[in-house]
Amino acid sequence: MKIGVIGVGRLGICFALLLEKAGHEVLGSDIRANYVAGLNRRQITTNEPLVADMLAASRNFHVTTDAREVLQKCNIVYVMVATPSAADGSYDISAVERVVDDIKECDFDLRGKVLVIGCTTNPGDCAKIQEVLRFKGVSVLYNPEFIAQGSIVRDLQNADMVLIGGEHQDIMDQYAKVYNDIQTVKPNVHTMSLTAAELVKIGTNCFLTTKISYANMIGEVLIRSGLERDVDRALTAIGNDSRIGTKYLRYGFGYGGPCLPRDNRADRKS
Repeated sequence: MKIGVIGVGRLGICFALLLEKAGHEVLGSDIRANYVAGLNRRQITTNEPLVADMLAASRNFHVTTDAREVLQKCNIVYVMVATPSAADGSYDISAVERVVDDIKECDFDLRGKVLVIGCTTNPGDCAKIQEVLRFKGVSVLYNPEFIAQGSIVRDLQNADMVLIGGEHQDIMDQYAKVYNDIQTVKPNVHTMSLTAAELVKIGTNCFLTTKISYANMIGEVLIRSGLERDVDRALTAIGNDSRIGTKYLRYGFGYGGPCLPRDNRADRKS
């Protein structure tokens, strides 16, 4: 299957190379001409483990600066462009909208193609995009990834959850089979409407920020009570309650990185 990835930055390149490694022919696109030329020479500068080796070993991965070429040649097209936070906490989806504009202006047949939005969007954005592209016969799915920088390939291969939003169950079920190819564990797939999936993505990360903050609060109470040696034992005990769980329940730094703080702000905006 020939799959397109529009936006082969830090996340997109990892996803594209996992697809290629699984046996798919992958065509990527990016607006940075020098970066594209380097990828086609199998050269990349990255701190992400495994990526350089996967790129060097790839045989069916090519990159262009022309997103419309990807749209024309591929039936499934991922959009993994940047959606930075706006001043009010919402997501700036202008890069996604530029892809949508490209689709609207295409003079070739797009009927039956699936556009998979893999970057974080505001609740309701994908439903609006689906309405805009309905006349082109394009189905829109929302499929965000839950990853951490520095372990993107591993996180994609071992995801706890595969979240897919869309309008048609058969299309979501067919698309979900891609994860059988790239994951090292059996995919745990959850399908729902586009807007519900957007809310779940933000809500999941917001719950993690609550859990981190709670663990630090318990740790601070114990330390101020002269019980520093019991911090790890106390949090382990709390986490061993199956209703709570141990992941993200450790005393230490507060939450950070490129996703959790942004989603926490966006949740208030939503």
